[in-house]
Amino acid sequence: LNPKVKARIAKEAQERAIRNKKKREPAADKKRRLYMQYKEMEKKSKREKFVIRETPITSPARTPLSNFNPGDSLKGRVISLTNFGAYVDVGSEVDGLLHVSQITRDEFVSHPRQFLSPGMDVDVRVVRVSKDLKKLQLTMLPEEVLEEENVFNKFDIDEDEDDRIQLDEIEIDDELWGEIRRVTDYGAYVELGAVVRGFLHFMDHPLFGDLNGAKPHEIMAVGDRVRVWVTDVDTTQKRIKLTANRPPGLPGPRREIQWV
Repeated sequence: LNPKVKARIAKEAQERAIRNKKKREPAADKKRRLYMQYKEMEKKSKREKFVIRETPITSPARTPLSNFNPGDSLKGRVISLTNFGAYVDVGSEVDGLLHVSQITRDEFVSHPRQFLSPGMDVDVRVVRVSKDLKKLQLTMLPEEVLEEENVFNKFDIDEDEDDRIQLDEIEIDDELWGEIRRVTDYGAYVELGAVVRGFLHFMDHPLFGDLNGAKPHEIMAVGDRVRVWVTDVDTTQKRIKLTANRPPGLPGPRREIQWV
């Protein structure tokens, strides 16, 4: 290009950059604007998640807790979700807690949003009720699971409870023996002699790699004795995750080498 043309283009570009710079929003104003957008989006999200109750929670028409008993079947509506479960409105004076461990046994539930959402209508049963503590605990587990795991009586005083392994006594990589009590589409629940059963995902079973495409019930069966290692202990949600593959970080058996 002609030197004069190149100089003119460069000058115009420089002037345009200066004009754009003057138009730029000050950092403080931009920060304030973005913050207000975030707050508005947060309010909108809360409005969308708001669940309308048929009867206000403070209404005297609500059923007192003294009218509920373990085993009662109820219809409820999910009000909110937390990391450890969901709060369900069943028409009582307080919302019932549906713990994450009481949603299903078909798979391992890491968060209740996998199955529930605010406003969803659900069928639940009463597990435990305390009118003094104003607490109501619920379950969605089927009848056969409730009977197998003795859910309704798990809060009764058990003379042998102290003999069971407490969660704070279990550490990562601990080696345990157990018996498979229930097989699901994602793994198996193992009785370990602890206060809760451990969950063994089918991909953590030694036979998973040997049988391509094998389903959990093809490599695991109720009554099988298994040696497992602890991969995670969640004292808040009362869960134990297991593996049947020896962790690579553990020291192996010693070998004695004899020189000839």
